[in-house]
Amino acid sequence: MRATLARLSLTILFSGLLPAGAEASCKSPPGPSVDWSGCNKQLLQLDGSDLTSANLEGTFLSGTGFSSAKLNNANLQRSELVRTSFKEADLSGANLEKSLSSRADFSNAILKGTRLVKAEFLRVIFDGADLSGADLSDGEFSRNSFAKANLSGANLGGAMLQRANFREATLAGTSFKRTYIYWTRFEGADLSQALDLTQAQVNMSCGDAQTKLPAGLTVPAQWPCAED
Repeated sequence: MRATLARLSLTILFSGLLPAGAEASCKSPPGPSVDWSGCNKQLLQLDGSDLTSANLEGTFLSGTGFSSAKLNNANLQRSELVRTSFKEADLSGANLEKSLSSRADFSNAILKGTRLVKAEFLRVIFDGADLSGADLSDGEFSRNSFAKANLSGANLGGAMLQRANFREATLAGTSFKRTYIYWTRFEGADLSQALDLTQAQVNMSCGDAQTKLPAGLTVPAQWPCAED
């Protein structure tokens, strides 16, 4: 969060020093392939907008509404998404590498094949979202909620998922290689076809009688975990 505030301050401080072309680009109306890279686009209502293949790299989008918007193949690298809403938006194939977010809402969004490598997301909601084939490797997703989300074939390798919620999520073919899942909740989740999951990881996670584990792994003594 400090990084978010620091970068926001720098944007405001140097906004008057942007080249004329950059200023013109920031004033462009929303549309496919629009270039808003590095612009301040906070607190806007862009629900339902078509921003297919838009360049939003390094863009400040905190508090902006993108519900049901088209953002497929958009570039959101290093963007800031504090309390941004992407409910039911299409972000398939989008690039959110190293983006920063807190309390954003991606519920029921489409994120097929979306790149979230090294993203830093805190308390973000992905409930019911389609993250099939998405790459979340080496990201920070502490206390995120993926309840009933589809993560089949997703890469969670090296991700930090402490206290995240995967209740009733689809996890077939999902890679958990080197993933940190301390008190991560898998109640009602089917992990039987998950990849690279170890007994040590299972022992620090949380589940219930409906949680299914891969062959060779056993239910730890502390299940179910207390509510956090």
